[in-house]
Amino acid sequence: MFGSPPSAQTVSLDAAMKTAEGLPRMRSLLVSWRGELILERYFHSARATSLADIKSASKSVISALVGIAIERRVLPGVNASIAPYFPDLSSTGADARKKQITIADLLTMRSGLASTSRQNYGAWVQSPNWVRYILSRPLLSAPGEQMDYSTGNTHLLSAISTKASGHDTWSFAQEALAQPLGFSLAHWPQDPQGIYFGGNEMLMTPREMVRFGELYLHRGRIDGRQIVPAGWVAASFVERTQSPVSGHRYGYGWWMEDMDGHQTYYAWGFGGQYIFIVPDLELVVVTTSSASLGEDRREHRNAVYDLVERLVIGAIASADRLTDASDTGVRNAAN
Repeated sequence: MFGSPPSAQTVSLDAAMKTAEGLPRMRSLLVSWRGELILERYFHSARATSLADIKSASKSVISALVGIAIERRVLPGVNASIAPYFPDLSSTGADARKKQITIADLLTMRSGLASTSRQNYGAWVQSPNWVRYILSRPLLSAPGEQMDYSTGNTHLLSAISTKASGHDTWSFAQEALAQPLGFSLAHWPQDPQGIYFGGNEMLMTPREMVRFGELYLHRGRIDGRQIVPAGWVAASFVERTQSPVSGHRYGYGWWMEDMDGHQTYYAWGFGGQYIFIVPDLELVVVTTSSASLGEDRREHRNAVYDLVERLVIGAIASADRLTDASDTGVRNAAN
């Protein structure tokens, strides 16, 4: 093999570290390039062992669990109706169109149900039965047509997984995902009926987030073991819809964007919780932040996004080109 393995000495991330250090909300910045953790920094009293509330980045984890459940035949497939799991949808007076909602519609935020996020979030999580509240929301569009971001969609996936498997979502995630990745997943909040919150408030350390990102970078396979089906990873990274608000593209629980000229897939959590995957650079970038409300919240999120695109992905891309050129020179000299 020609050339040297990548390391912190082959790329400068000084500008990224300095910028991150200057962001009051920033808690961690980790960069894994070609399988090597070349940057790991914590800010404002955060530590490697500190659990981060990854917020809506949880949706990407829920998507992984759905893919595993389908492979195990616990769930019938993405085109299956959700109606068999929720008897309320067949009750007298229920909107019959809701029985047309599929698992794929939940994964892509196209259930058609009025959102439980944004201004509706508080009323939803204060309700006595979260699943019933979601299913009672009016249909604003036909299932499968229009994206309307709603954490209620992924919470229904958690409820479906629980009913279909006979195991709660934490137990399933622990056995099927966390343990094969080499860590123990912390418990996160449950709804009043005991269903683990699907799509929000999952707890992970930044290193665990990197590990999950590397799993998807390698098409669901890590340490010689296929954990998430490769076909599911590929299907998750296909654009299925676009946010009518931001225009960002969305697959099965993953966002996708061109960043510094490189196709990037990412798990995105409120306030600056990110897992970025850049396949052509063999790169995973993780950030965590304080997600408390405040006027600077959007400003911070934009700053983190810019930092990752310009100062991390841009720097890695430059180093990647130099590494490839060096390897080509060595091969030519050898010939």
